[in-house]
Amino acid sequence: MGPRGHRWGQGRGWGGPGGRGRGRGGQADLPSADDASAWFSGRLPDAWFTESPVVVVDREEITVVGTLPPLDGEFADDAARAAAESGRISRFREDTREERIEIARQAEHRYGRKVAWGAKLGSTEELFTTLSVPVMTRLRQEERLVLDTLVDAGVARSRSEALAWAVRLVGEHAEEWLAELRDAMSKVDDLRTKGPDL
Repeated sequence: MGPRGHRWGQGRGWGGPGGRGRGRGGQADLPSADDASAWFSGRLPDAWFTESPVVVVDREEITVVGTLPPLDGEFADDAARAAAESGRISRFREDTREERIEIARQAEHRYGRKVAWGAKLGSTEELFTTLSVPVMTRLRQEERLVLDTLVDAGVARSRSEALAWAVRLVGEHAEEWLAELRDAMSKVDDLRTKGPDL
């Protein structure tokens, strides 16, 4: 699958409801994005996707990925089908460009985040323009050596690419644990909002 972002579907990011930071380097006053999935489901044209899109939210970006109607006809092999799927996604991207720009503009005004798009058809999924956000971190020598090993082995071209690769790997292999962690964080946020005013 193309996007490695997590499918929360409820618009919750690492910063809790609406992606509000709590001392983790996030922006403190972002608008809530709790209703982003519902907003996009209601705002998008009915003919675009066969089901409600997957909406992934973090502090900087909202990614919207929808499933396109299936292709008609027979294909010689899987490679031919994949090529047809990619071509249909490209056509969707071009045909909907102006309307997607307008919807993104409205969403950016509403949620204070950039909007990226993607489409899925069969076994093919493609993301359109997405943000690449720099994240500063400090690593000890043994951690830097891990990155350097990935670079030296040709797995990555740079330390930053190696770090991104490692994060994707953790996301793929710890999905269940990360989902439980987000759920627990969400419950803490809910309890905090119900607490007494100090």
